[in-house]
Amino acid sequence: MSTALRPPSAYEDPIVARRSLAGKRVLVVGGSSGFGRQVALDSALAGADVVVVGRDSAKTHATAQEAGALARGKASALAIDVSSDRGRRELVEAVGEVDHVVSTLGGRLEDDVPEDEEDVVREIARRKVHHNRHLVDALAGSVREGGSFVLTAGSTRGNGGEGARAMVAGNEEIEQLVREKALMLAPGLRVNAVAPTWTQTPLWKHHSDADVVAMRREMEARIPLGRTADIREVARAYLFLMTSDFVTGQTIAVDGGYSLT
Repeated sequence: MSTALRPPSAYEDPIVARRSLAGKRVLVVGGSSGFGRQVALDSALAGADVVVVGRDSAKTHATAQEAGALARGKASALAIDVSSDRGRRELVEAVGEVDHVVSTLGGRLEDDVPEDEEDVVREIARRKVHHNRHLVDALAGSVREGGSFVLTAGSTRGNGGEGARAMVAGNEEIEQLVREKALMLAPGLRVNAVAPTWTQTPLWKHHSDADVVAMRREMEARIPLGRTADIREVARAYLFLMTSDFVTGQTIAVDGGYSLT
């Protein structure tokens, strides 16, 4: 791969460099790893006070500590499972007011569940939509006027069997949810989503290294830009949507053109 094709560093990104989130408070649900962790770190670098929410207390606190050190600002952690009504109420009570909410809530397969297990994948997709819908409803009153929600969708291009099609349907429902909530919460709040395709993150930790390499190479052959995304490239789309005051109801595909094929 030539140098020209390598993704630039998030730490050189203009959205981060100009401290575009200075004075803002950003809540990152699912911020202990993967996309959420990178969004939390970059938001801190962009000047925000960051609240990291996750189920794993140790990882959630570790991300908050790292974010605070990078920004030399305020970063806190809340170990809360927001998949239940009780958890969402606890979050609302604990967090107070924020300017932006980022949600990377989504389903993942248990380590021993095949990815083509249609019923399981369909249920995961259903939960993804359900949890995000109820999260927006619960937190809408906690977001200051002019703020936003940024959800996480995914590829709407299916390759494979019924399980893949079920996940695509779930992602399409997230896009519809974004449009619905954008109209409902306007003009005070904006609602958008980021739709990445396959990206190497801790989500794939239950696969062998060889399997992950094989998946990456398969996707590289399908993506028009000839490579998969660096996690920082996906994270910057969340920051773009948080800082773009005239964008709402949109889902941005960060997929190297994969959705066009």
